[in-house]
Amino acid sequence: MKLEPLGDRVVLKREEAEERTASGLFLAGNAKEQPQLAEVIAVGPGALVDGKRVPMDVKVGDKVFYSKYGGSEIKLDGVEYIVIGQSEIMAIVK
Repeated sequence: MKLEPLGDRVVLKREEAEERTASGLFLAGNAKEQPQLAEVIAVGPGALVDGKRVPMDVKVGDKVFYSKYGGSEIKLDGVEYIVIGQSEIMAIVK
């Protein structure tokens, strides 16, 4: 199956949580904080404003930081994704 977002929505795949602290200690499964860094998997066509399509600022393959409580988590073919509005993306990592 393939996800194709509508409007100004973006499909993200979250980066894996860190296994160790900065000092090298291993973290237990429930102690790992979910990162807010993700890869863009799919991008919608953009929002319609006054009948005109507004282009998206992100593209497939970009690494982005997103709002901590933004978007909706979905699971498809055993993989977890986040579907989020472009306005909830805070920055592109260059």
